Amino acid sequence: MKNSNSPGKGLVPPAMHGGNVYAAALANGRPMPKFIDFSASINPLGLPPSVRRALGNAIPFSVHYPDPYGDDLRKQIGQSFRIDPESIVLGNGSAELISFLPRALSIRHGLVIGPTFMEFERALALSGAQSTYLHARAEDRYAPPLEQVQSMLKKKKRIGRAGTNERPSSRPPIDAVFLCNPNSPTGRAVSRTGIRQLLQTVQQVKAYLIVDEAFVDFCQSCSVLKDVAKSLNLIVIRSFTKFFAMPGLRIGYVVGPRDLVTRIRCLLPPWSVNSLAQAAALAALQDLGYRRRSVALIRRERVRFMSRLKGLPGVRLFPSHANFLLLELPPNHSAARIAEWCREQGVLVRDCQDFSGMNRRSLRLAVHRGKENDQLVKLLMHALTVCE
Repeated sequence: MKNSNSPGKGLVPPAMHGGNVYAAALANGRPMPKFIDFSASINPLGLPPSVRRALGNAIPFSVHYPDPYGDDLRKQIGQSFRIDPESIVLGNGSAELISFLPRALSIRHGLVIGPTFMEFERALALSGAQSTYLHARAEDRYAPPLEQVQSMLKKKKRIGRAGTNERPSSRPPIDAVFLCNPNSPTGRAVSRTGIRQLLQTVQQVKAYLIVDEAFVDFCQSCSVLKDVAKSLNLIVIRSFTKFFAMPGLRIGYVVGPRDLVTRIRCLLPPWSVNSLAQAAALAALQDLGYRRRSVALIRRERVRFMSRLKGLPGVRLFPSHANFLLLELPPNHSAARIAEWCREQGVLVRDCQDFSGMNRRSLRLAVHRGKENDQLVKLLMHALTVCE
């Protein structure tokens, strides 16, 4: 008998993500509010008070269909970042938009800079496109291998040309490069200058550069959002999920050339973004005080949290520009066992071994407030003893 949980022929199962407190509560018989979730990298300040008020004010309007194009929100995004509102398309979270990008761009072969968000690979597979990974390495502290990416793109451009001795490739040429910046799960970021240099090579081979900036609010200096207006080959993905702590509302957006935006909009289901999510995102963008407090908290607590984690015996930590940290456990431990033990204690951490390019000892930890971070350090110290 066929397993009812198995995907049918030609279907691609969903990628695994952190933040599944529902499954943890069911498995452990513990109410959801009793878990401390370090597995999903959500702003520890929680939902902004201004957003809570906006949601209450928007409830009466739920009797009407939402604005299908989110004109007010797109105008506010344009005003906040000084970009053309007509270059923006909203979606039910950035994951929905990622799923439509390969079809909208007619991508046949995507190069994914990893280890990273698995939805890129899934989106390519769902559209019938091929994917190739080029992974950063732990020995390089997971610094994104941009020089290797550029070399690969230039090499692929040469393959099959008349007069060369290179054997033609059986795979389509790379026509899109996917970069998450700052990257999840490693936390590493590429500078704006580095991305612009990569974009030059991408333009030379007539491909697209797709930059996922889901965590860039924590390091705005790395954003290339405004560069979209200068290039037909650059697409930027943004989300309200992480920085504004609203994963349950599902809203994100893509910024790109107008014709691409139109193609994505034609693929999206009608009323993709509900009216409550639009109202929440509009209020969040206008809350500058929340933005400042969030950036200050993460910068301060990330450094302190990292210094505490360095006290764990045999643990290796990696630099981060986001609101989470990646660590590698000692050789005699597995992330799966540590994550399972922590879950039994009511704490969720992200086992990263299912990311392509990560080893079985990798854990991602969201940065919370000081008291909770200290609690996790103590728990991990104990886990390293009992889970040997």
